[in-house]
Amino acid sequence: MVDHGDRKKVNQVVDTGKGYELPLLLFAGFRTLIDRLHAELARQGHPGLRPAHGFAMQAIGVEGATASDIGRRLGVSKQAAGKTVDRLLALGYAERADDPADARRKLVRLTPRGDDALARSAAVFDELRAEWAATLGPARVRDVEAALRTVVPAETTYRLDATSWLGTP
Repeated sequence: MVDHGDRKKVNQVVDTGKGYELPLLLFAGFRTLIDRLHAELARQGHPGLRPAHGFAMQAIGVEGATASDIGRRLGVSKQAAGKTVDRLLALGYAERADDPADARRKLVRLTPRGDDALARSAAVFDELRAEWAATLGPARVRDVEAALRTVVPAETTYRLDATSWLGTP
């Protein structure tokens, strides 16, 4: 004879998590990946790169961007974006160039060193994901990614303005 009470217990998902733990765990996972990325980039010849630089290089993109464009993509002021761009210029990751479409504008473009840093970042992220898959199992990593795609609005999936909400007012 089957005890229906036991079946309810088996089918019931026990959720012991607290609401505040989810964002902390997500952020801790993010920090773990970013910290490991930058440690590896430093070993591969990019010791001066910081997380904000990576966001800025993504905002610059393949075609280049103005300081205003970069600020808008990062969710920071043109002046704040300009300071980050100045640091990228000093480190050799970016350069200023004339905009072929408008001689009055200056574009920020990635240098070969900037392209190298982004390519290495992509490879390191692939390695880190593979480590997570080895630890958690490939299906669990795919499930986490799928679940996050489900709850994160499509228009914000790759929004680069993390610096705006991590900074101080």
